[in-house]
Amino acid sequence: MRDFWLPVRVYLEDTDAQGVVYNASFFRFMERARTEWLRAREIDHGEIDQEHGVGFVLTSVEAQFRAPGRLGDMLAVGARLDEITGARAVFAQQVRRGSQDGELLVDGKAEVACIDTSSGKARRWPENILERLNG
Repeated sequence: MRDFWLPVRVYLEDTDAQGVVYNASFFRFMERARTEWLRAREIDHGEIDQEHGVGFVLTSVEAQFRAPGRLGDMLAVGARLDEITGARAVFAQQVRRGSQDGELLVDGKAEVACIDTSSGKARRWPENILERLNG
């Protein structure tokens, strides 16, 4: 799978009083990158619920914080699908300063499950969604 990179600017709301990025802000940045990765494959959260009755839920997330982000930084937030099985997908993610070749700030992994939005239970990926995920 090809890497997807989303540019993100660090704003005051993302930082503490010293201008250092909150750890939780990095999780929001990574969520945005996964969402835009899906959009690039024509998968929209609202549409898949309406069309297929499924949704994506985060089941686990891991992060290693390597260096701080700072107020005003331009970040490159990466997402890559590493594994997909019946009802789960695993994304490798990174946050880098400046560009995808910049200093590594966060190295992470996110596991996402496909659920039936009516029951809230896990279910297999619909075939046309699976094709787009693998595309």
